[in-house]
Amino acid sequence: MHEESDSALIARAKEDPEVFGLLYERYVGNIYNYIYYRTGNHHDAEDLTARTFYRALKHISRYEDRGAPFSAYLYRIAHNVVANWHRDHSRRQIIPFDNLVIMTLERDEPAAAAEVKDEQEVLLQAVRRLPPERQQLLILKFVEQMSNAEIAEVMERTEGAIKSLYHRTLVTLRKELTNEENGREETTGRTSDE
Repeated sequence: MHEESDSALIARAKEDPEVFGLLYERYVGNIYNYIYYRTGNHHDAEDLTARTFYRALKHISRYEDRGAPFSAYLYRIAHNVVANWHRDHSRRQIIPFDNLVIMTLERDEPAAAAEVKDEQEVLLQAVRRLPPERQQLLILKFVEQMSNAEIAEVMERTEGAIKSLYHRTLVTLRKELTNEENGREETTGRTSDE
């Protein structure tokens, strides 16, 4: 048995809202993960995921297929829901990239493990200092493993703009990490030689 297309399910859901449950099952995991990485809290992510799908269901009768995947529509709703949540809670967006950056150790040495953990924490702190738009780009690219074209649809930009933003983000991270490393060398440089 073949899986019904999103377009067919959307058409059926416009007539029978219970069919929307099939779309929900298809995308709830991805939307939840996206929201979790934007909020850093499982309870908030569950609540905001429910709000996202509630809004999608509420407006399904007005949904028009414009060539973009249905998932792009859901990600845009999720983005707006999270932005409103952050505004309402007046807190800085922090993304728990702890689960995003997965490093494997080829050695079982405690010193190597500590060094990798330190490097990972420096990277996570640098990512957390990025503007929300750049954090969103990294989540879609590395957590959701979307292509530049898919990210462009979600973020409502051209593919060229996404490539440019991605390049600028990597340059910014590299510069911050270099500055961070130079700062650590200055503070630890004398003690490591003695």
